[in-house]
Amino acid sequence: MRFENRVALVTGAARGIGAATARLFAAEGARVAVLDLDESQARQVSDGFAYSGLAIGCDVSKRSEVDAAVARTVERFGTLDILVCCAGILRDNLLHRMSEEDWDAVIDTHLKGTFLCIQAAQRVMVEKRYGKVVLLSSTSALGNRGQTNYTTAKAGLQGMARTLAIELGPFNINVNAIAPGFVETAMTRATAERIGMDFEEMKRTRAEAIPLRRVAQPEDIASCIAFFCSDESSFVTGQTLYARGGP
Repeated sequence: MRFENRVALVTGAARGIGAATARLFAAEGARVAVLDLDESQARQVSDGFAYSGLAIGCDVSKRSEVDAAVARTVERFGTLDILVCCAGILRDNLLHRMSEEDWDAVIDTHLKGTFLCIQAAQRVMVEKRYGKVVLLSSTSALGNRGQTNYTTAKAGLQGMARTLAIELGPFNINVNAIAPGFVETAMTRATAERIGMDFEEMKRTRAEAIPLRRVAQPEDIASCIAFFCSDESSFVTGQTLYARGGP
């Protein structure tokens, strides 16, 4: 019950890492706001909580929707202690084929969306002088063919975490990032389908290159996020943890 009496808001929480994180928070006593572009799918997650949950439909790239989501969370639960930004999309392509629309969509969702969520949440956290913020980066931040937009966004989130750790640290707010490697999610399955590769074969191939010889599950990453959001990590901020099954 590490999160008893805590209020958490998780974006992109209708599936994958976001959903696993929201469920873990709820299982450990938190009241959780599940944010996703698809409110009905978000509700499917929150309806399964033993403790109080709230589903909110939200486009994180729009300030009005983000501000309303944070306000609704605070109105429902009385405060906000934890923010985890998992909302993300893929629009992969080689540079010469990548459209401006695909660039904007990925940058707006990952970078602008995270910026807007933190800006709204920190108003509550600064006033109470307590907060935990985790941003979802990726090993793709180190560079990955066909993902100029995505790698740029994920690298930017690491810089954002470091900078906001400096700015928000005096208010007892920790800001960290998680950079997962290959995780078995609907998004990676869609990538396999897009490139015409069998998903089981993709997982097998990726696992062979990972020292632990397996791909990650969403729950693996959720556990890392939970550590950063717990008081066990109270003296850790501005860091990026590469959760990739190896160095």
